Formats: sequence, C-alpha cells, structure tokens
Amino acid sequence: MPRKSRCAVLLAAVLTASAGAQTGSTPQRRIVASVDGARTRDRISPYLYGQFIEHIGDLVNRSVWAEMLDDRKFYYSVNAQTPATPPPPQGPMRGRRPNRWRPIGPDSAVIMDRDHPYVGEHTPLIQLAGTDPRGIEQAGLALRKSRTYSGRVVLAGDPGVSATVSLVWGPSPSERQTVPVTGLQSTYGKFPFHFTAGGDTGDGRIEIAATGSGSLRIGAVSLMPADNLRGFRRDVTGLLQQLHSGMYRFPGGNFLSAHEWRDAIGDPDRRPPRWDPVWSALQPNDVGTDEFLTLCELLGVDAFISVNAGFGDAHSAAGLVEYVNGAADTPMGRLRAANGHPAPYNVKWWGIGNEMYGPWQFGYMALKQYVIKHNMFAGAMRAVDPSITLLATGATPDEMTVNGLALRLTGNVVADYGSEGDWTGGLIAGCRDNIDVMSEHFYSYDRERFDLSQNKRVPVEELLADAAYRPANRVRGKVEAYEEYARRFPALQSRHLQIAIDEWALTRLPSDLKQTLANALVFHEMFRHTDLIRMAGHTMATSSIEFNSTDAALNTTGLLFQLYRDHFGTVPVEVDGNSPPPAPKYPVGGDQPKVNAGSPTYPVDVSAAITANGRFLTLAVVNPTESIQELDLNIKGVDLRGRGRRWRLTGSGVGAMTGLSRHEVQVVETPVSEVPKTLHCAPVSIDLYEFERR
Repeated sequence: MPRKSRCAVLLAAVLTASAGAQTGSTPQRRIVASVDGARTRDRISPYLYGQFIEHIGDLVNRSVWAEMLDDRKFYYSVNAQTPATPPPPQGPMRGRRPNRWRPIGPDSAVIMDRDHPYVGEHTPLIQLAGTDPRGIEQAGLALRKSRTYSGRVVLAGDPGVSATVSLVWGPSPSERQTVPVTGLQSTYGKFPFHFTAGGDTGDGRIEIAATGSGSLRIGAVSLMPADNLRGFRRDVTGLLQQLHSGMYRFPGGNFLSAHEWRDAIGDPDRRPPRWDPVWSALQPNDVGTDEFLTLCELLGVDAFISVNAGFGDAHSAAGLVEYVNGAADTPMGRLRAANGHPAPYNVKWWGIGNEMYGPWQFGYMALKQYVIKHNMFAGAMRAVDPSITLLATGATPDEMTVNGLALRLTGNVVADYGSEGDWTGGLIAGCRDNIDVMSEHFYSYDRERFDLSQNKRVPVEELLADAAYRPANRVRGKVEAYEEYARRFPALQSRHLQIAIDEWALTRLPSDLKQTLANALVFHEMFRHTDLIRMAGHTMATSSIEFNSTDAALNTTGLLFQLYRDHFGTVPVEVDGNSPPPAPKYPVGGDQPKVNAGSPTYPVDVSAAITANGRFLTLAVVNPTESIQELDLNIKGVDLRGRGRRWRLTGSGVGAMTGLSRHEVQVVETPVSEVPKTLHCAPVSIDLYEFERR
C-alpha cells in the first residue's frame, strides 16, 4: 500500500476510535496512558495558578473590600429626587445598582457646597432647624444580628451643633443604635463609631443627623464589619488564602487605561471619587496601590502591577515604580513613607499597559507608534529600578484574528506573521531588549466559536468534550505562535522569551462543572509547556468564590484551584498514549490551532508531576464526557510503593455547582491500596491521584 494511503487509513482509525470514546460508545481499541517518571520538564511555577483582578464596577469594592457604603465621599448630589439613572455597571457586578444618600428633612436642608469641598467637587452642607433633626441617610445595608460594625465620619460644625450617627435595622425606635459625636469643631475632624446590630435585615440604614443652629458639613463616611482585616473582608480573604494563588495582577485590565494611580494613594477619605469611563461606574479610589499590596500580603502571593500605557505616560509609570520600590529618601519613596509605608515593597513584576492593540482600549494606537511608547515606558521604569521584570502587552495572530482586528489592519481575516496584524511579532522586532516576559490574553466563549468565513463568533452545538477543550486550544495556539517566533527571530534561540497568560477564562458560563472541566484542561495544557509559560492570571480572582454582602464560599472554580494547588506536583513528567486528540474540525486560524490540545489519551486528558519534595508521583485525569471512560495505566521511570490517595471532583451533571446555597459538586478523598492497572473515570469528573515513591 502506498505510504500516503497507509497514513490515511491510520488517521481514519484514530479518528474513529477517538469519536467512539468521546460519544461513549465502545472504542475500537483500549486507551493506554503511559507515564514516564524519568522524563521531566521545567517546574510548574505557582504563578500558573495566578489571579487577575480589576475594578469593574463594584467588583473589587464589594467582593474583597469590606466597605458597606456607596458614594461615601459624595460624588453625587444628595436629594430626595430620583436621579437620572447612570448607565448600569458593567461586568460581574452589573446587576447591582448603588445605594444613594437621601436627606433627613427637606431637600432644601442639604446644600452641595462647591466652595469648600472636603474631597472631590462638593461636600454636603446641612442647614439645621433647631430641635428638628436634619442630615443624610443611606439605606439598603445588609446587617446581621449581633455582628459588630465600625466606621468613621468626617465632620465640621458650627458652635452649638449636636450631631449623632445611628445604625438602624428595623422600624421600631428600639431597633436602632445611636452614637453621639463629641468634640465637634468648625474644622474637620474624624469621629469613629461602633455598632452592634440587634437584628437581621437586608435594608438597614445609617443616619447622620444633627440639631441646633448653623450648619454641619459631612466630608466622608465609612462603615465596615468590625472584623475586617486592614480594610478587607475576613471571610473572602480567608477563602482566597486557601487557593495559594502565587500571584495577583492589578489594577487592570481595561480599567487601567484611564486610571490615575495618584488618585488612589494617601488618606482614603481625601482620595477623590472618580467616574470610570471604561466601565461606566463610580470609583471611590479606596483600593489603590497600597491596599493591593496589603491584600497580596494577607493572601501570601506576589504582586504584579500593571502601569497605565493608555492615557498614562512614561513619567507617571516611573513615578509609580519609585513609589512602590524606591528608597525612603527618593521623592516618591518619601510620599510612600508619609502614607504609612516606610519600607519599599520590592515588587518584581511590572506590566506595561493592557491590550493596547484593541480599539476598546483607551489610548490605543498603531503598532509602529506603540513600539516607541513601550520603549519609552521601559526606559523610564528601568531607570528607577533596573531589577524589575517587564512584561509587554502582546497579541499573537490568533488573538488579533478572534477580535476582528486582522481584517481591519491587513485585509485578511487571519493575521500573517510579520504583518500589522501580528502585534506580538512587532513588539519582539522593535522592543526585544525591553521585554523580559510577554503578556498574552485569551477568552473563550461557551457555545461559540470563531468562524473565519464570517469573521465573527458564531453559535455552535457541540459535544461536551469539544466545548471543554476549546479554551485549552487557545493555549495551544499561543504555543504554536511562539514556535513560529523562535524560527523567525534567531535571537530568541539564545534569549528564550517566556510568556504570561495573565488574562484567561471561559466566559458566559456560571462556575459549574462544565467550566471547571475546561479550566482543568487549560491547566494541563499549560503544564505541558512550562518551558514557555511562566505565569497565568485567571479572570477574575473572585470567580473562585460565590459571595453576597455578608457571606462567601468557595465555588466549583475555587474547589478546582484548591485541589491542584494542594495536591498536584510541581515537576511535570511525560505522558504518552495511543489515542491522540482528533484532527482540527474547523479551518486553522483564530481559535483553532494546527494541533488540538490534549494528551494522547483522548477524550480523557492525563497530566502527571512529581511533588517538590520528590516523595510522590501525582496523576490528574480529566474526563470531559458524560460517560464512563476507562484507560489502561502504565507507569515507568519511577518506583512506587503502591499505596496512595485519590481525590475526585465531580457532581450530578455538567451544570452542577457549589457555593453559598448549592452543594452539588464535591471533592471526595479515598485511599488507594495499589497503583491501578486500569483507571475508571466517572462521567464529568476530575481524578487526582497521589502515589508514594519508594
């Protein structure tokens, strides 16, 4: 038989076997997984489990941050009228509208003083009316019985003014606690208060009221649960600590390109509230650089700070580096010390810009211009601290294609390497000496694929396995791109350029078992390429938890991250098999790589690694199908005792979830008395084995 014909027959046999395994029918041959413990690859960095978080609407302010009040520095005017409703917040918090301040008494009692504002553009001035209380109130607070709350109010008043702060949890006069303000003066002062709620409510209220003559000015107000950790929610930080994420990236994201970092340092009550034009939301600037670095300390992760290369400039970026890393005798270091942080933070990881190739980004520009801008930023930042690691905002041809940019720039749907549609290639060519690591992003969309013939995402009905592997295919596409760059740029042979996939997610899905299977397959694909992939940042950090105003719990995504961080090894070993992933179903380009992601054990995906202490071999097996899968296991190159443990993550079906109210997905641990010769993989499951070495 001619060689070409033999290849066609073999390929048909593989595809038939793979299709049978995927649909649950009996495959024509048994799948074999061969693990070779003697063939190792570069270590899995804890940064591969990293997280990305940005200010999208109220996401940060209401998830990790403990502040309970909206508009606590009075960006909006205070009146009883229904205001012109601002655009709904975008992103994960888009369903929530902020609470508003209302007058106590007539509207005319509250004047927004623009002549002497405490912070921002104006400050509420309360005109008093003798014994009739006047002031402001905000409702919609979630309070829990017996829970303590603490806060502060910034006030200035005329002589004879008597002011109080009250927390209200019901309509009865007994369902409130009132704290008098003592020591009020004509100049602003900060007055702390403490409350203990006497009941549960979702519509509690804070009141700031006064009697007497003259006027009262209210500069700022804050209310938090008293058990907050340096301003952060104790429940949320406790959960995120358990994930040992390695790295957090902040402050953006698209938010970054219109953010002024100097607005978010210093006294929080003096930081001006700003309208974020990117996500159409009010930002109080309470969580800025120092708070982010405090969060990293609380979580035990390393910080990755991105600087504004959109509306920002190189001088400002260098100033931020000096603020964070500079000695206390430098101009910005002195400012940091004055803000309560005398010692440098010594942050290593710095990103220049975010997705500067995209027209959705404030301040984006043509590639040939941005090359110059990147080099300007890099030079200014390294002049302040030469030890930092700089990341450039890349976009490989697949990313430019799926965002519709390739056609606009080049006239071709699929971007050619070396063209204007190859943003990463242009940065390598023009900025190579100013790039330590390249930043790459990808997002996959449930039940959608990018259709090259239509130059857009289109709906697709597909098998669960195809859907689950789609995000991993985006990782595979990055690998293929950098293999091409290594061929095109000989300098990369001696100076290996690694990447950080510092934004990635499967979107338009709740945190259910389907998404979790896909996320696990992304892990595995990154583990297969640890020589290239240095870091990753899952979007968002808070997508690992389910939370409301008072409670939080790990969700299915959180269980996955916790499972791998707690039990999967750090030194990957080779996995071979006899059932490679199927050939591409769609034309190559965009979200379809040349070679589909996965181990040669399709449709099951297998990854293996030795623990850092060398004591255990770990084996992770993902079954992204709705049927039981079996595969024969062959382990060599490592001597095992036989005993071990297995953790199984699964649930009642692909839509199973866990969190505050649903507990349909669990991780169950069972002992293993011997290394199994055959692995029996439950439908829609992830099994993680740990075998002790001799």
